[in-house]
Amino acid sequence: MRKIAVLNQKGGVGKTTTVVNTAAALAGMGLKVVVVDLDPQAHLTIHLGLEPQAIMAGSYEVLTKEARFEKEIMLVRPNLWLLPANINLVGAESELVSVVGRETILREAIGPVEDEFDYLIIDCPPSLGLLTLNALAATEEVLIPLQPHFLALQGFGKLLQTVDLVNKRINPDLKVQGILLCMFDTRASLPGEVKADIEHFLEGARGTDCAWAQSRILPTFIRRNIKLAEAPSYGQTIFEYERNCHGAEDYTKVAESIHNQFQLVPQLDAHDGIAEAAEEQDVQTAEQIQEEPAVESVQDADIAIEAGATQEPDAGVEQSHEQPPIEIKEIPQPDSQVQPSELTPTTPPETEQDQPG
Repeated sequence: MRKIAVLNQKGGVGKTTTVVNTAAALAGMGLKVVVVDLDPQAHLTIHLGLEPQAIMAGSYEVLTKEARFEKEIMLVRPNLWLLPANINLVGAESELVSVVGRETILREAIGPVEDEFDYLIIDCPPSLGLLTLNALAATEEVLIPLQPHFLALQGFGKLLQTVDLVNKRINPDLKVQGILLCMFDTRASLPGEVKADIEHFLEGARGTDCAWAQSRILPTFIRRNIKLAEAPSYGQTIFEYERNCHGAEDYTKVAESIHNQFQLVPQLDAHDGIAEAAEEQDVQTAEQIQEEPAVESVQDADIAIEAGATQEPDAGVEQSHEQPPIEIKEIPQPDSQVQPSELTPTTPPETEQDQPG
């Protein structure tokens, strides 16, 4: 089982959105995924359509050892399980301050399900306290969502130092594997400059023994997309809310990149896509010229030009943009029939989805 912590101490950078939609994309590929909500705000729980007030037991009870991890996870989508959270999680840090081995409670709790899932993804709180420390001690990979803004970089170094400290003192397997740029605006120059600065910083760490020595920026980014902001109010993933939008396409690429160990063909912007399509069309045209007989007269050349004018060369370019590069299986609604789990997880309570005002 691959264990990933999605971490950034700055709020509003896309942590929960990344956890929900990446996990949904991986589950849509047929992989068994369990997500853990360690944020007292319970945004991950809400995003997946559950009411935190209705949660009887979740991550708080697991951390305080009042419940077992494998008994409290809920099957919320096909191939997707959730350990929910509620406001009780606020008191976990103060209650565990005198507990011996408090940093490794979550790591011990997930031990019995190591062989039951393909992925464990943790949504960390926007802080570097005990909850985040438990997530880092329980995982092996760190994914950092980051807005390509100047102020977002101010806490980036502190975040890396925290991961490095946990790596040296608690979890020697912990590494920063990837940085995901969210809310990326291809029309502005600042995101590109910030990306270049981060790449330069990461290159300087190559060959060292720090926890981010092998880290890299994911070869895809999350474009600004209003559908990603609307989906949580309906308690749906982006693939359920609008599977044909840019957000669904981008998170499909993120899931594929993670599953392939952060290797993927770099994402193309609009100009690159047009250039690539034009290049493919030129190759096809050259092949046709080699197969067709030579034009022997001016009259024949005019006929050939008129025939070529009736074709629609732009159709291929438009199709290359509209068709997502990776097709994932449709994710049914939570009330669809699913195969019973070997863990016999409890089913989520039925909640009424609130329509946005």
